[in-house]
Amino acid sequence: MNRRSFIKSSAMSAAALTILPRNVLGGAGYTAPSDRISMGLIGCGIQGRGLATLFAQRANVIAASDCESLRLHRAQAEINKAIEKDKGQPYKGFKLYADYRELLARKDIDAVIIATPDHWHAIQTIEACRAGKDVYVEKPMAHSIAEGRAMADAVRKYNRVLQVGNMQRSWKNFRHACELVRNGYIGEIREIKVAVGPPPVKYDLPGQPVPESLDWETWIGPAPMNPFNDELIFMNRGGYPNWRNYREYGGGMTADWGAHMFDIAQWAMGTDDAGPVEYLPPDRKRRIPLTMRYANGTFMTHEYDIRKADGNSVRFIGEDGVIDISRSFFDSIPSKLQDEVIGDDKIKLYHSDDHYSDFLDAVKARRQPISTVEIGHRTASLCHIVNLCYELDRPLTWNPEKEEFFADPEANRRRSNPLRAPYTLEV
Repeated sequence: MNRRSFIKSSAMSAAALTILPRNVLGGAGYTAPSDRISMGLIGCGIQGRGLATLFAQRANVIAASDCESLRLHRAQAEINKAIEKDKGQPYKGFKLYADYRELLARKDIDAVIIATPDHWHAIQTIEACRAGKDVYVEKPMAHSIAEGRAMADAVRKYNRVLQVGNMQRSWKNFRHACELVRNGYIGEIREIKVAVGPPPVKYDLPGQPVPESLDWETWIGPAPMNPFNDELIFMNRGGYPNWRNYREYGGGMTADWGAHMFDIAQWAMGTDDAGPVEYLPPDRKRRIPLTMRYANGTFMTHEYDIRKADGNSVRFIGEDGVIDISRSFFDSIPSKLQDEVIGDDKIKLYHSDDHYSDFLDAVKARRQPISTVEIGHRTASLCHIVNLCYELDRPLTWNPEKEEFFADPEANRRRSNPLRAPYTLEV
């Protein structure tokens, strides 16, 4: 090759490089350090708006979707305020969509926040994965065992990153408590007590007029159709609405808070890929709570309170000590364990100090985050089986590997929820 040909060839190569995507230049999963992930929000209730404002400090939140127009515009105002605080000026191109599928069709959105009621999580996650989006989905990850497995299949099939909103795994005290348990600082675990609220009930609220700003058909989506009642949405009042208390749309407090507290028990026990193998309903006459048994013989009970008025928490009872952990306290016997420095020669759990940044870092690096789809599925499955054990009021034997109940056709049918047409879990 002569000098003229070399210069011409080099110029053509340079021109070609200017139009190649960055991931080709930097290898698989490459994202320039200065790049910020572009995100969309699906579900603009109190939780969705809160998440979006948090992510707006770390990423570009450029669109939102909801089937209730007042909340959709409220989300726009709150997110723009967060963007202006972070960047000094609002994002003028923020788009609103009544149909989340239009948001998913946008090529400039890298990831989505799914903060809709539980009964929508699976459908929207699968569609987001199919559209090439990474997913941050609220807990409990799925509304049934079958939905959780379908979500995990979709994440694998489309090579996506999914983080579940079990953010206690990114809190120092919870990680420290779990590392103490995992490394045997209180000896062999004999029993775990998990305090969360009650299971859901069948929907039985009277019908009310549907607000003009709400598309009730879309809110119901794949779930059973029932008459509208404001308890499900809290149209004109603050706080978290009560759809989660009805089994058609949520998993009660057993799943809502269980997705946090049972999750910590799973992390400490090292059973993120499994779970308890036996579930025994409560014996109310003898005041024995619903009890679960792990394959290693450790028992776990569902309590409504462990320490009077302390609410949602976990107690690990070992041969040599006790650990109590919640969002408001961390106590241990012996007390020195709270300040124990766990050496590098011990088991160390995934260290994340920021659940939201951990997701974004995982998206950029194309790696697994702290709370993966499989972790979310196993924790949610545990909650669903607890609820089913309450409802059926009989012992259930569970095979975590096969994800099926032993010799119980009815319980096996209940691993899934009926979906209204045209919705399916097809991946």
